[in-house]
Amino acid sequence: MLADLFGADLIWVVIIVAVLLIGGSQIPKLARNLGSAKNQFEQGMKEGKAEDANKANGTSPASDTPAPAPSEEKSQGG
Repeated sequence: MLADLFGADLIWVVIIVAVLLIGGSQIPKLARNLGSAKNQFEQGMKEGKAEDANKANGTSPASDTPAPAPSEEKSQGG
């Protein structure tokens, strides 16, 4: 009985339930948010690969953020 539900029928059931729960007017907004998240994820993956390639080559990428300042606190031997 449940085996017959899996497949194309399951997709239709999920779509119908989503429309009922979320509402038809919210579906485009949800799709835009998912697309934006996908683009940000892909951009992060590209940046990560570039950083890995730079580390492998021994070069450091030009960064917009300054290097962190050294700590002013000095540890006291004790």
